[in-house]
Amino acid sequence: MKKNALLVAFLGLGLPLTAQTSDNVKTTFQTSREWRPSIDSRADAAMVYGVGGNPSDRTKSIPFEERVKSWRDRGYIAHFMTGIAWGEYQDYFTGEWDGKMHLDEGQKQQNGDTIWHGRMVPYIVPTANYLKYIKEKHVKRVIDAGIDAIFMEEPEFWARGGYSESFKQEWKNYYGFDWRPQHESPENTYLANKLKYQLYYNALNEVFTYAKEYGKSKGLDVKCYVPTHSLVNYSQWMIVSPEASLASLPCVDGYIAQVWTGTSREPNFYNGAAKERVFETAFLEYGSMESMTAPTGRKMFFLTDPIEDWSRDWADYKQNYQATFTAQLLYPNIANYEVMPWPERIYEGLYKISANSNEKANIPRHYSTQMQVMINSLNSMPLSDNKVTGSGGISVLMANSLMFQRFPTHAGYEDPQLSNFYGQALPFLKRGVPVNIVHIENLGYKQALANTKVLLMTYSNMKPLSPEAHAQIAQWVKKGGVVVYSGRDDDPFQTVQEWWNTKGKKYTSPANHLFEQMNIAASPAAGEYSYGKGTVYVLRSDPKEFVLTGGSDKPLVDVVKQMYEQKAKAGTLTFKNNFYLARGVYDLVSVLTESVSDEPYQIHGTLIDLFDPKLPVYQTKSVPAGEQAFFLNVERVKNRQKPQVLAGASRVYDEKIGKNTYSFIAKSPANTTNVSRILLPKKFLEVSVNSNKITASWDEQSKTCLLEFENSPEGVWVEITW
Repeated sequence: MKKNALLVAFLGLGLPLTAQTSDNVKTTFQTSREWRPSIDSRADAAMVYGVGGNPSDRTKSIPFEERVKSWRDRGYIAHFMTGIAWGEYQDYFTGEWDGKMHLDEGQKQQNGDTIWHGRMVPYIVPTANYLKYIKEKHVKRVIDAGIDAIFMEEPEFWARGGYSESFKQEWKNYYGFDWRPQHESPENTYLANKLKYQLYYNALNEVFTYAKEYGKSKGLDVKCYVPTHSLVNYSQWMIVSPEASLASLPCVDGYIAQVWTGTSREPNFYNGAAKERVFETAFLEYGSMESMTAPTGRKMFFLTDPIEDWSRDWADYKQNYQATFTAQLLYPNIANYEVMPWPERIYEGLYKISANSNEKANIPRHYSTQMQVMINSLNSMPLSDNKVTGSGGISVLMANSLMFQRFPTHAGYEDPQLSNFYGQALPFLKRGVPVNIVHIENLGYKQALANTKVLLMTYSNMKPLSPEAHAQIAQWVKKGGVVVYSGRDDDPFQTVQEWWNTKGKKYTSPANHLFEQMNIAASPAAGEYSYGKGTVYVLRSDPKEFVLTGGSDKPLVDVVKQMYEQKAKAGTLTFKNNFYLARGVYDLVSVLTESVSDEPYQIHGTLIDLFDPKLPVYQTKSVPAGEQAFFLNVERVKNRQKPQVLAGASRVYDEKIGKNTYSFIAKSPANTTNVSRILLPKKFLEVSVNSNKITASWDEQSKTCLLEFENSPEGVWVEITW
């Protein structure tokens, strides 16, 4: 690809949406194992991982085709997932594939050390030869096995990488001049990271284009997806990845938003304190992923994980799973889910029974029951036109170049824990404002700013990679939009050789080009400026200054409130300590700490508590600060005279309704306990099952029967009479 093709990728200027997908998979999971009774989670599809398995799984996997068949035989749609930047590819690195060693293609740090994902599994510089190997050895084989959906995960190039001979050659090929060490200048850092970005953009374009063409030759319409961390997380973890630009490729059908406890517990600063804020970070991560694809029509799966990569205790996993799970459901325009990664790790792994104990055990029955209730709710989770409570219309602008400035630091300029981003988002999110994310690469799409009243932006931590974005922002302001720009514009990356200071342009910062589009003088002082029907307010502080010190966000909050109410005329900017969303029959609540108060949130209705494995029914429930809640509101169930399983720790099949009977088959993993709450026209007389033990009770207020029995992947037949 020529250099100017990179700009096309960034712009997103209304390219044809040829990759629209209509597949009917709503829920999925990834596994490197063959089907086993203990991991039969009953999603729609199983993403069978790796032709050679998963390098993190030390158990030698059975052949790929046999693993695929084992899941298909159990009624699953079988898909394929593997890594694009790492994987079980030792035959390539050791020379078994083509007779040449390729360990020199690993990503290397300044000291010459390779960055490893596992034993003999380096993070890879995606050379042409490596991509040839991926296509011929992996993609071709899985399509030959009848796979028609391919998930190439985690296109990752570490910011601290970029010193291998392979990377130096890619630099020379791309830029036309010799490699320059990235640690020596901001310019070199920027060029290095821009190339890393482009390499994986090219890699996925090449592999997916091949997959689709080869699939057609076999009579298959192959769909191609990118499971990837959010731009928030990659920027904070100092990783470079193509992110939003991939959505403009015709060969990309969608994404999986890889957000979970491990990403969302990364500490950030707010009110002078750096600590974990799992719900808030997850909310912003999911928001950045939704924004990335919303204007493009690509399919998006949201991921959560009931545990995480690091070994912790079961109570920690449960608390943070609830936080991330609630955060994902607060995006009512997304209704496709990866319900878990690695069920073999979740159901069969050993983890600490408490934070202060070294004793380890399998997943507790109460937690596996709760988890299965939660993931089964995803099989029926509806899209919704409802909005999360709170003053809408405040958005934070992001760019893929957030990943370019993170490592190494230059001229002493620091952005601790991505504080220039969080400094714009957390002051409002913590006050109960459901902050949106807007990707600068998507501004060419009409819908990108459709719901934004006030756009918060800075160039202290990112740079625009094309001037077109400024024309688009200026046009939006002219029609009545409001921009609040925060920044000193003195970070060392302001002076890198880019479009704003080359080819006849002589702007000292990209912001000055933006201001000029709106008839504002260069380097304007702090204050308010008008353009057309809109307004620009300049704050001469980097956003990190609003969160690194306690109580320092008042200038930003006061200005945004004034702009929101008086200039955008968006109504009163209301502050509170909670979020609530009604989504079909479900109620979602999150109550914030470090907010305007510590008051609990009171919710009323006929409420089944889906975070409690006993599925109790409440008429009123108080949710304290720092917690989340997930309810099924029986009062919003349609046709309440129809017998139906409202919630349960198994998936229901073969329902049959008679005059006075209701029967179904419940399937879920072995060694787990089912609890189900079933709506009936009247109190049951008898419950019959084909298992050895069952308990049943009646709740008159909700008109529901509570059943408890041991699960089976073969199915438990249940018949209820009244």
